[in-house]
Amino acid sequence: MAPTSPDADWVRDAIRLLEADANRSTDTHLHVFPLPAAWGIDLYLKDESVHPTGSLKHRLARSLIMYGLVNGRIGPTTRLIEASSGSTAVSEAYFARMLGLGFTAVVPRSTSPEKIEMIEFYGGTCHYVDRGPDMYGEAARLAAECGGHYLDQFTDAERATDWRGNNNIAESVFNQLDQERYPVPTWIVVSAGTGGTSATFGRYVRYRRHATRVAVADPEHSAFFGGWSTGDLTHTTGKPSRIEGIGRPRVEPSFVPTVVDEMVQVPDAASLAAIRLLRSRTRHWAGGSTGTNLYAAFALIARMLEAGEKGSVVTLICDSGERYAHTYYDEGWLAEQGFDLAPHTRVMEEFLATGRWTA
Repeated sequence: MAPTSPDADWVRDAIRLLEADANRSTDTHLHVFPLPAAWGIDLYLKDESVHPTGSLKHRLARSLIMYGLVNGRIGPTTRLIEASSGSTAVSEAYFARMLGLGFTAVVPRSTSPEKIEMIEFYGGTCHYVDRGPDMYGEAARLAAECGGHYLDQFTDAERATDWRGNNNIAESVFNQLDQERYPVPTWIVVSAGTGGTSATFGRYVRYRRHATRVAVADPEHSAFFGGWSTGDLTHTTGKPSRIEGIGRPRVEPSFVPTVVDEMVQVPDAASLAAIRLLRSRTRHWAGGSTGTNLYAAFALIARMLEAGEKGSVVTLICDSGERYAHTYYDEGWLAEQGFDLAPHTRVMEEFLATGRWTA
């Protein structure tokens, strides 16, 4: 038998390191959001903010790098390149440092300073573009220029994740619901940045033959809703999302519309009102994408109430509010952006008090 190459030995050890990280952070908490007992509906929040890098993207980053390793695209001297609005790059920088690899994130200049600081904390460097859509081409160019590997989350997210199981987020949720009164949720509500999470849930519930429906909450200016509702996957909006991490000006290749049962459009001001309500009701401090999820979950629960349905709904806490202290939680920033949260707060407070949804 021929001896293995040093590169092959390195790849095996790199895979071991990724598996060890997964084993250490094997699961995240499933919190209960308080709803009136008389409704007979349970709302759960899967808290992805407790991952080592503080967001749902920790799972994705590990999967993307594993995908690169097993496909022979990443070796001991490969520089990793990504196009990202922040959270994915933070997690990828963490794993790159773990493997001793260089990492460059191509990010819009509008990315929050907290995320930039975290990318650099983990040893990554940031390469800025003025327009979000320019990220893709610039990341590909940098990777070709240095002989690196473009991780390309917006294309590979849905194919890099093992949707059948292997402790993916869908399997984790169903395992945690096993002892609950409604162990098979009526709805799972997620938002889309790459589309990888909705693809994982949508495929998993079909594979396991569950009756669960998957809803995608979409912010303003995002192309996903238009692409899904019309079937035109070339649909674009030409505008960046103001809710970091989700919503895209184009329908990303990794978005799989055929596994999505429903889409809910959520105003940006409603997303930001929802994270403040979440904090006041549960003390959980979350980012804007969590607010998008929560607002859409409330809308679907209102529909269940109207139809006399009982059951459970699951949505996600995508990342911590700490990353947005100077934006979404800053009154001056909200005023500069022209956000009025009060009408949306009233809608949610009335809903939680009466069950009526007047949005």
